[in-house]
Parts: sequence; C-alpha cells; structure tokens
Amino acid sequence: MEFKFKDHDNANLARLLFNLKDERIYNTQIQSFYEQRKNSHPNPFCKYGSKVFSQTDEDGITFEIVRRIKIENKFFIEFGVGRGTENNTLSLLAANWKGVWYGGQDLSVNLDNSKKLKFKKIWITKNNIVSLLKDALKNNDTKKIDLISLDLDGNDYYLIKEILSNNYQPKIFIAEYNGKFIPPIEFKIDYDENFTWKGDDYFGASLQTLSNLFKSYDYKLICCNSATGANAFFVHNKFAGEFADVPTNIRDIYVTPNYNIYNYWGYKKSLKTIEKIINE
Repeated sequence: MEFKFKDHDNANLARLLFNLKDERIYNTQIQSFYEQRKNSHPNPFCKYGSKVFSQTDEDGITFEIVRRIKIENKFFIEFGVGRGTENNTLSLLAANWKGVWYGGQDLSVNLDNSKKLKFKKIWITKNNIVSLLKDALKNNDTKKIDLISLDLDGNDYYLIKEILSNNYQPKIFIAEYNGKFIPPIEFKIDYDENFTWKGDDYFGASLQTLSNLFKSYDYKLICCNSATGANAFFVHNKFAGEFADVPTNIRDIYVTPNYNIYNYWGYKKSLKTIEKIINE
C-alpha cells in the first residue's frame, strides 16, 4: 500500500526540514561566535572553557583550576543543581569526585544506588545554609570541602557571605554574578528569604560586589566563563601563585552576559549516561 502525504503534510514536513537545517546553521554560527569571544578575551584563562555537563563552558575552566592546585580529597557541595542534568559538578562525579547537591527542585535522575552523591531537596536560606554544610561534611566523613558552587538566582551574595564568615572556605568557589553591571559598579539585591527570580535584571550581585566580598576572605578572582558571562571562579589566595597568567584588573576578567543566545550545545543529554556516572 502506497502512503501519500496530503498537501498540508508536505508543507509541514518541508517546514520541519527547513527549521532543522536552519537550527544547524544557527548553532554552527553560535559555536563560531563563542570561539571568537573566548580567544579574543583579555583573560587567557578563558581559553580552557569547554562543556561536559555544565550549562556552557564552565566545566573546562573548573578542570584547569583543579589541575593546577592538585586536589586530592575531591569533595564538593553544590547549591542549586536544577534537575541534576546540567550543573557545575556533575562532570566532577565523572572524574571520581564525591559530593552533595542541595536544591529546590526534584531531580530527573535516580540516585538510589549512588555511593558518591547525596541530594536533599530544600529551600536554601541564610538560616539553614551553615547547618547544610555541617550535615554534608558529617554524612560524608570528611572535614574538607574542596569546591563549592552556588547558583540560586537571588540571595547568592548573602549566602556566600554566610558560608565564608562561618569559616567554610573551600579551595575553589564558583558563584553566579549579575553580568549586567560592569566593574566597578557595585550592586546586590536586598535579602529576601522568599525571593524567586522573575527573569529580569533584579537578581544576585555584580562581579565587583562579589569580588570585594571574596577578597575580604582571601580569595582571588580567576575567570568568568566566556560563553554566557554568568559564573565567576575564585580560588583561595594560598594557590594564587598557580595563576600568574590571570590579569590583575577585574575589567580584564569580567565577561559581558549572553544568557539567552545558546539553545543547543553538544550532544543531547541522556538520563542513562548521567545515572551511570552517579551510580557507579
């Protein structure tokens, strides 16, 4: 039996094929744009950017920092992990790290058999973040946090300050910044325990404000991810000697934001791949 498309089916198919071709062209252009942006940035550290499971190019930056400071304990805590398929520490699990995730959403992946990752669904505030850190260390029988990543689209400045002021000072700290505000502009939202981001420019803190906070606790700003200009990477000053190639002027580290330009990057994510990494 011969199957024939109706006219409107042919039209829909043609439109679909055109859109797929158009999307491939678009993504090729975006990748080219990213490479130019990365290679032309005054901070040479941007060149290490690449993606495994991060939103865009954060993973490569993280791994280069880890390589330079030679971490042995390999324990992380991440606040704000989405549904567990795209964040800043999933790639570390693939590299035999252990850690804890905290976030306000249910995960899309199954952690029941995981020996290296724990997750707790919770709304994170100034009042509970220190107890969450204590629990993470206790439940994993460790006293050291090598890396903290925090991206909660809101009260980030105040939560980071609570962490650092209570003497929880990891070797590496990844923090989201509000890229709208170029250095030397200082900006942070007012603390609101119930804050939820509305998709506008009222969130978080500027890079200058975060840099000032981290500097007061002996941290050095290393890099901002060049793809989206969303995340800043800090290392403790005792490792500063490993990053002599990083500019000293914050304006040469700052990256302008490009939050909405990337709709596709790399292979489509498979829950099977992620669960294999988590549960091995």
